[in-house]
Amino acid sequence: MIDISPSVMQFLLAFLVVGPLLGAGAALLPAPPGLRGKSPDQAVLRHGVTVTAALLIAAVVLALGFDHDQPSRMQATTDISWIPALDVRIHLGIDGISLPLLVLTALLTFLCALYSYFSPPTGASPKAFTALLLVLEAGTIASFAVLDLLLLFLAFEMVLIPMYFLIARWGGARRQAAAWRFILYTLLGSVVMLLGLLLVGLRAGTFDMVALAIDNGRSLTVTVQVIAVLAIGIGLAVKAPMWPLHSWLPDAHTAAPTVGSVLLAGVLLKMGTYGFVRIVVPVAPDGMRVFAPYLAALAVIGIIYGSLACLALARTGAKGDLKRLIAYSSVGHMGFVLLGIASMTPTGINGALFANIAHGLITGLLFFLVGAVKERYGTADLDTLAGATGAALYGRAPRLGGLFAFAAVASLGLPGLAGFWGEMLALFGAFRPAEGLSRPAFLTFTAIGAFGTLLTAAYLLVVVRRLCMGRGPTAIAETGTRTAKAHGGAGTPSRTEGTPLADIRPYEAAAWAPLAVLTVVAGLWPAVLLGLTDPAVQQLLAGGNQ
Repeated sequence: MIDISPSVMQFLLAFLVVGPLLGAGAALLPAPPGLRGKSPDQAVLRHGVTVTAALLIAAVVLALGFDHDQPSRMQATTDISWIPALDVRIHLGIDGISLPLLVLTALLTFLCALYSYFSPPTGASPKAFTALLLVLEAGTIASFAVLDLLLLFLAFEMVLIPMYFLIARWGGARRQAAAWRFILYTLLGSVVMLLGLLLVGLRAGTFDMVALAIDNGRSLTVTVQVIAVLAIGIGLAVKAPMWPLHSWLPDAHTAAPTVGSVLLAGVLLKMGTYGFVRIVVPVAPDGMRVFAPYLAALAVIGIIYGSLACLALARTGAKGDLKRLIAYSSVGHMGFVLLGIASMTPTGINGALFANIAHGLITGLLFFLVGAVKERYGTADLDTLAGATGAALYGRAPRLGGLFAFAAVASLGLPGLAGFWGEMLALFGAFRPAEGLSRPAFLTFTAIGAFGTLLTAAYLLVVVRRLCMGRGPTAIAETGTRTAKAHGGAGTPSRTEGTPLADIRPYEAAAWAPLAVLTVVAGLWPAVLLGLTDPAVQQLLAGGNQ
């Protein structure tokens, strides 16, 4: 921790919210002659790297200036009246729950901008791409920084339009259908969520999230809390996503460009689970207790369903798309997050928050790696990759294969890596749920969730064996070409054994190394993250921030 004045902390947080919007506007303007270089397209992509780098630096300085001795207290706060008639305020602040998510957002967006500079998007204007990337960052950061229910809703909705266009304009095959499905599902969920937020704010007399958390539901009747949790929960469950409201996710991930998939999995999914922790649990605890067993049941169904879907895609002959497989794996991983939240215990919620960060790091890395594999082979079809690669990644691109195996074992929850702690703590929380929840039911959910970890290990090890080891030089290049066309690949045919294959390039190493390093650091030193979240979670469960 470094000593930074409160006014500077306020400025840094405000800059993180407003800065991306200013950067997006500047990206649409003509570049000054001296900054254009040889290519105006490269100039605007370089602008995106510069802006996201500045935002990442601001986020790191904010984290260093954060008072780690009081992580349950809202810091760097700004509170300005915006709509007095409705008592809506521009209220910003961070605590130990939101700070890690804010830094993760800044990091992943910078890495995506860096990756895009060296591997530019094709098919549309880099100006629009850069502007949309920055608007997406603004909405995501605002979602973790605002402390007013209506502002939070606006921030949630801000991310939908840029993600829609990233999928629809820069995606692969069936991108239009996937983009429409994404926007329709999330907008319908948002309408229901808005009704719940309005109900809470009007009945409690305030939309201020800090005041509502301190009130801890005392100004709301049990009936109002039940209705509010149902409405808000549906909207958040779509964004999480929770089974059976998840069906938009595999299509969106499969069609999205690499950076779109990284940001969708790395930060956008976290907005739904963050909403459960920040709004539902502290604001309507009685209503949450009513729905907690149902949330836990749907969570463990999602764990098993996601794992079985991945096993089906990973088997020989299934023509499984690697991006689609990782998307289904996210349904399972987010099931553990929801199970920890449903336990309503400090252990479970801390596990959920830890798993959020771990999933952002690991799945973001996996989507980067799959994008690299698809760029090299022209397809993400596992059958084609396993048949056409001969010695496969270990033999032809050993560093790429080794990093993919590392990300896979991190995703399956290997002890010592980030994926282990969150899921373990979520299961511990479900093993001893909060008072008033049925322990026999949650013991059943714990057992099912634990079985899901075995299924997760099974499908990820199958993928590593097939992709990294292959099955011999049995396929021909034409097979890969046909699959690439069917999946909307870049047109590069799958290569037969013996053809040189590029290993990790320097710019790829720069974009991926931070995620791999942080995965190890979080796995070996979980106290850094848990020391931030635990006091804030304890305070929320006890009645808000004081």
